[in-house]
Amino acid sequence: MSLRPADVKQLNALALAYMGDAVLERAVREHLLVNGMIRPNALHREATNYVSAKAQSAIVHDMMENNFLTEDELATYRRGRNAKSGTVPKNTDVQTYRASTGFEAVLGSLYLRGDHDRVEQLLTYAITAIDSRKEATK
Repeated sequence: MSLRPADVKQLNALALAYMGDAVLERAVREHLLVNGMIRPNALHREATNYVSAKAQSAIVHDMMENNFLTEDELATYRRGRNAKSGTVPKNTDVQTYRASTGFEAVLGSLYLRGDHDRVEQLLTYAITAIDSRKEATK
């Protein structure tokens, strides 16, 4: 299912982030299972390395530094980043949380438009970046 781009632009940025969170979570779970991780407790712990606000914030800033996002994606990112959620996270600062919300909004927007090729590019970039950071710290 996909929506027209004009319809997606009308959605609340937090609704886009809600969808983007699910898209990222699914991709991370699949990545972990395909790479042989099967113990549920270990899966959950490992998944947090990919889906935490801190990880998402680092990924989106890296994407911006490398000019990986289009102008339209940057506009969606800013909408998500600037959206007021009404809650403040306990385990991260507000700037990091808002950056991660912006990244999720981009994923949600692309997914709802049906631009699955671009979603895959962003997910591959994100997962590869986190895997590389993990390898570098071993």
